[in-house]
Amino acid sequence: MGQLSSRTKWLMTALALLITGFHLIPFYILITTSLKKTGDFTSKWSFPDYFDTENFALAWEHANLGNAFVNTAIITILSAVLLIFFGSMSAYALARRTTKLNKYMYFLFVGVMVIPPLTALVPLYRLVVDIGLMNTHLVAILNNVAAFMPLTIFLYAGFIRSTIPKELEEAAKLDGASTLGVFFKVVFPLLKPITATVLIISSVYIWNDYQFAIFFLQDSSVQTLTVALAGFFGQNVSQLNLVAAAALMASLPMVIVFLFLQRFFVEGLAAGSVKG
Repeated sequence: MGQLSSRTKWLMTALALLITGFHLIPFYILITTSLKKTGDFTSKWSFPDYFDTENFALAWEHANLGNAFVNTAIITILSAVLLIFFGSMSAYALARRTTKLNKYMYFLFVGVMVIPPLTALVPLYRLVVDIGLMNTHLVAILNNVAAFMPLTIFLYAGFIRSTIPKELEEAAKLDGASTLGVFFKVVFPLLKPITATVLIISSVYIWNDYQFAIFFLQDSSVQTLTVALAGFFGQNVSQLNLVAAAALMASLPMVIVFLFLQRFFVEGLAAGSVKG
């Protein structure tokens, strides 16, 4: 039995490494392509024996990535902060106060998760035009918060119910802490794993959002990375080295965020979906 278990672990490790290597292939090709000169037609699998960093400078300038990075960072950071702040407080109330109204509200949030966001595009577009929010950061932030609030509440509520004991909150209340004091001083510090999960899921999607940004952020002054890159790709289809350099720079921030928060990600996601 021990030998079988050891063999199983070895096979699982080999399978994990194989899957990891398979997913790293596109990144390898992206890196090799971004480092080659325009006239270099060697195989995409071969790593160049030189480093042409000029591709990154040209892509940054011609694609207007500096402005797009700032716009995308503003929208992503503010959206994530609002999601974590309001989503955690809403989930705490729904998880701890099990009234009929709260149960209905919780299931309403869960039900909204199955509705495709694009089904609301036409009425949302008309509303945004009518209230004058086209080509503003605010419309993107509000849209992202509304789109991810149901998932955020679902994950936070499940984590609170399954992980955080009520005795801690009762002890804090006996010491004279208010409800907000209990939440911010006792509960919220314990939500670090699920907060990291929410941060990664929402930030990656918001950072890479194209389907809504292309409609609501058409002006060049407020364009996000995805919209700026789409235009740059269309103008440089024959210069894959510049396109690859731009794509690599655009993807790096989220890769770095995930690497820093990955140890909390699986733990928070698993615990947050135990109970609904």
